[in-house]
Amino acid sequence: QVQLVESGGGLVQPGGSLRLSCAASISISIYTMTWYRQPPGKQRELVARITSRGATNYLDSVKGRFTISRDGAKNTVYLQMNTLKPEDTAVYYCNAAQYPGQYGYWGQGTQVTVSS
Repeated sequence: QVQLVESGGGLVQPGGSLRLSCAASISISIYTMTWYRQPPGKQRELVARITSRGATNYLDSVKGRFTISRDGAKNTVYLQMNTLKPEDTAVYYCNAAQYPGQYGYWGQGTQVTVSS
């Protein structure tokens, strides 16, 4: 059974930083790994993605503040989040998919709350 386990969420003040981790039970090197988030009362949105070739793309509102990376040896994907804003408050989910449009595998989510 494939497992993706997110960690690193929590409560942080505006302007602060958090690093989310997604530990996978699969070899992430052949997957496109994506961080999504779902703010309260809103739809899930793509935050950051890294392909098997290392190409990355980001939601416009997080460009320059968030960085996605991966460690193949640990089968772990990270999301470094800096200069956090209240509008970054959401449940953050990790996804692994091999092909575009594939549902893939999902983690259980980790809550990030940005508030003073």
